[in-house]
Amino acid sequence: MTSPSTHQQPVSVRVFRQRFSSTPRGARLARHLALHQLDSWGIPHGTEASDILAVLVAELAANAVTHGRVPGRDFELRIVRTPGSVRIEVSDTRGERRPPGPGDVALPSPVAESGRGLVLVAALADRWAVLDRVPVGKTVRAELDLPCQGLFPRSGPEAGGRG
Repeated sequence: MTSPSTHQQPVSVRVFRQRFSSTPRGARLARHLALHQLDSWGIPHGTEASDILAVLVAELAANAVTHGRVPGRDFELRIVRTPGSVRIEVSDTRGERRPPGPGDVALPSPVAESGRGLVLVAALADRWAVLDRVPVGKTVRAELDLPCQGLFPRSGPEAGGRG
């Protein structure tokens, strides 16, 4: 006896991967290209998801350039889009300077000029982690769950934030 055939919807997973110079210009370019790619995948500019993902890419790329820079080495941005989420991964080749992971990020002094990047990542991402990169370095991954109903542009101040 054969089992009845069931119809399953195909799952599409989209991946964008690009290396950038470990410079402030490379970090800016990573954010701009990420937003362009996300828009082409149906996450339009101006939506809450696009804005959050822009901050995640910007902070992780800035950290890679500032704290993970090895002269002559690039950092890598990888974006994975699944039907229910977007995962941002930024990898660099500096393994000995590992950032604190989830739950270990300390708030900086109110007068400190830096130290808020991972605080923002922790506040905005649904999940995030610091992973070893083989053969050398580290990857910081942040994931954002997407609403099932689609993404709508913000309509002004009444469009609240996450949470």
